[in-house]
Amino acid sequence: MDNFVFYSPTRFIFGKKEELNTGTYVKQFEGKRVLIHFGGGSAERSGLLQRIRDSLSGQKISFVELGGVQPNPRSSLVYSGIELCRKEQIDFILAVGGGSVIDSAKAIAMGTVYNGDFRDFFEGKAKLTKALPLGVIPTIAAAGSEGSDRCVITHEEGMLKRGAGGEAIRPKFAIMNPELTMSLPPYQTASGAVDIMAHVMERYFSNTEETEVTDRLCEAILLTVVTQLPKVMRNPSDYGARANLMWAGMIAHNNSCGIGREQDWASHHLEHELSALYDCAHGAGLAVIFPAWMEYVLKHHAPDRLVQFAVRIFDCKMNYENPEETALAGIKALRNFWKNAGMPLSFKDLGAKEADIPVLLDKLGVDSHEEGKYVRLDRKACEEIYRLACINH
Repeated sequence: MDNFVFYSPTRFIFGKKEELNTGTYVKQFEGKRVLIHFGGGSAERSGLLQRIRDSLSGQKISFVELGGVQPNPRSSLVYSGIELCRKEQIDFILAVGGGSVIDSAKAIAMGTVYNGDFRDFFEGKAKLTKALPLGVIPTIAAAGSEGSDRCVITHEEGMLKRGAGGEAIRPKFAIMNPELTMSLPPYQTASGAVDIMAHVMERYFSNTEETEVTDRLCEAILLTVVTQLPKVMRNPSDYGARANLMWAGMIAHNNSCGIGREQDWASHHLEHELSALYDCAHGAGLAVIFPAWMEYVLKHHAPDRLVQFAVRIFDCKMNYENPEETALAGIKALRNFWKNAGMPLSFKDLGAKEADIPVLLDKLGVDSHEEGKYVRLDRKACEEIYRLACINH
């Protein structure tokens, strides 16, 4: 296990109807003039926004609103949010929605108090040291942004999907009511579950030795998704299953599963170019990319960790004479699990085009750097993974 510093100060308020206490928590963190940031009309139609407005008003907290966040959140709305926050002298941001809303709010929070272009943080030109405080009310179990210090934004100039982060944008509080996820369409629920698993797997496939504690934490989250997602797909109103998925999503990405170990993240970066170019759901893109990445690394790395994944997560039979067969069985089991949840497994399923692979590679920028840690990937390796992802299953 490697040296590490772990810091996760977010206050989590979990359970039914807890959004009714939003004003209390905003007031606790000294919010007096709030930006409510959200996505489409579902938050309004469901009554969630009105419950939040009533709670803020009950604490005599003023607010303004900015909706319109899209999946793969756009830089143009971030700029609008920054301008609005400055004009209205906002001192606290409240994100109501999924990971895209939360990430957009984080970018607004960092950009409002910065004199330059907020993109500087995403391009490595500036280091994040301060931001407006924010609280979040997630409405999907997926990105885990409610507990992380990271955000990802699609910059419309060039349609580049890039990440940035720092402790300043870690939410002050997260109000997590699993009931808010019950109205999600099955595709979004499944896509969120893939994202949860991918966040864990990016940490699980590591070259760091003697990581038994975090190995077992990773496996616990993966097994939770494997057991709970089918329950939710059968019965969207299953509170217990929804609750387990929601908490799994947070644990998967607040880095408690990744401390003290080298992490990979190549699959996420490969997928970011897919969702930036085709505007597909992030989890759907990961369902296509991650198994292809696993097939590639099996040919370039000892199979032990892929074998461990297959045996411990999907109960594949151990083939001691040919462990690669066990690893392949695990990859097949993963694909089958995601397929049964309605996820795409290939470029064709996703609506992506093999002819666009050179464009994806150019956007990925692997001529100037390598991706990943578990196996280092140059442009040729990334191309092979994209081509493996074109194969229909």
